[in-house]
Amino acid sequence: MTETDNRIRVLIVDDQALVRMGFRMVLDAEDDITVIGEAPDGAQAIDAAARLRPDVVLMDVRMPVVDGIEATKRIVAARSQARVIVLTTFDLDEYAFGGLRAGASGFLLKDARPADLLAAIRSVAAGEAVISSRVTKRMLELFGDRLPAPSASEDPAAALTPREREILLAIAQGLSNGEIAGQFFLTESTVKTHVGRVLAKLGLRDRVHAVIFAYENGLTQA
Repeated sequence: MTETDNRIRVLIVDDQALVRMGFRMVLDAEDDITVIGEAPDGAQAIDAAARLRPDVVLMDVRMPVVDGIEATKRIVAARSQARVIVLTTFDLDEYAFGGLRAGASGFLLKDARPADLLAAIRSVAAGEAVISSRVTKRMLELFGDRLPAPSASEDPAAALTPREREILLAIAQGLSNGEIAGQFFLTESTVKTHVGRVLAKLGLRDRVHAVIFAYENGLTQA
C-alpha cells in the first residue's frame, strides 16, 4: 500500500469556489489527508461520492440543484463508505437537525479553526462522530421551546444508570470526552466506556445520534 493509499480521502462540496480553495489549501498541507475531488452542488456531490469513494465528505448546506441535507441523505442511503461532515453558519442553524437526521457523522461551523476542522476529519475517518458544542448549544436555543416534553409515564432512557444519563445529557450539550471527564472528575477512558454503554443500551449509531435522541425525547429539558 502506498503512502497516498493511507491518506484520508476527502471530497469538498461547496458552491463557492473560493471556499473550496480555502479548504483545499488547509487539507493539502497535511501529510495524512488528500483532497480527491470537489463538487459545486449536492447533485454532483452524490455522483462524486459514488465515483471517487472518499472517506470523508465536507458538505455545505445551502447549495443549488440539490442542497447539502438531501445530498447527505442520498449518500448515506446508498451505503457509501463516506462519512459526511456538514458545514454551516449560525445563520443556517435551522438546518442542524436536518443534517443530523440525514445521517451526517459530524457537524461544524464554517468559521471553525483549521485545527478543529482537521481534528474532525481525522475523528470521523476513524469512525467517531463530531458535533460542535457551539452548534449544539445554539440548537437548544433555537429549538428548545419546540422540543417535546418528557413523558411522565415512560422514560426513554430508563435503561441507563444515573451516571450514564449524566453522560448522555453532557453529550447532548456538545461536550467532548475530555470536557465530560473534567466535569465529572473521571478519566477519558472511563468516559469513553460510559459513552459506549449509552450508545449500546439505546441502540444508537454514534454520539451525533445520541444528541438527536436526547433532544427528540425532551431529555435536555429535564
